[in-house]
Amino acid sequence: MSFALEPSWLTVLEEEFEKEYMKQLRTFLQDEKSKGFTIYPNGADIFNAFNFTPFEKVKIVIIGQDPYHGEGQAHGLCFSVQKGVSVPPSLKNIYKELEADLGIDVANHGSLTEWAEQGVLLLNATLTVRANQAGSHQNKGWELFTDRVIRKLSEQKEGLVFILWGNFAKNKSTLIDQNKHFVLTAAHPSPFSAYNGFLGCRHFSKANALLQQQGLTPVNWQITCQ
Repeated sequence: MSFALEPSWLTVLEEEFEKEYMKQLRTFLQDEKSKGFTIYPNGADIFNAFNFTPFEKVKIVIIGQDPYHGEGQAHGLCFSVQKGVSVPPSLKNIYKELEADLGIDVANHGSLTEWAEQGVLLLNATLTVRANQAGSHQNKGWELFTDRVIRKLSEQKEGLVFILWGNFAKNKSTLIDQNKHFVLTAAHPSPFSAYNGFLGCRHFSKANALLQQQGLTPVNWQITCQ
């Protein structure tokens, strides 16, 4: 299994692909395939977070944990699902908060590609998963890679807004230079925790305010309906 990365990201991360952990990860994914397991997302979509949001365009970073593991859901962007697939519960709560925060109507699909195209890096810590087995590709090397992504963003850019929902994402704050960047934290949007601080966090308007105070164009969080 070969890894293809958007050119600006490849310039930043090329050395990672030569490291032993990435070689082991590649072997692991090949073994999964050879054993007949279905892996999500499809190979061409694994790096969509990078493909939709080149390094130089990143303004906001939202960190998730694991791809969705149901058929047709995952397409390489955290919290996002492909059009035509039912909107998952966490994303429903994200839409609920978006409506309360900015008065934006709830979209009739779950694809967040419009956010990604505006500079919102929708990064899962683990980029693949075995079908119907949540967390099955954790601790295989992906986290080392995506931690490096976060460090590179922190080191080489300034004024990014990192949005960290839930304890897993909050733990990534140690990788971020908070003298250079902004960090917004809240509970995870899952139905199990959304009422413990996610709903009402107003992260969408807060992120835009932080962009505007730097003279940057705010994100249009409105998602075009099908």
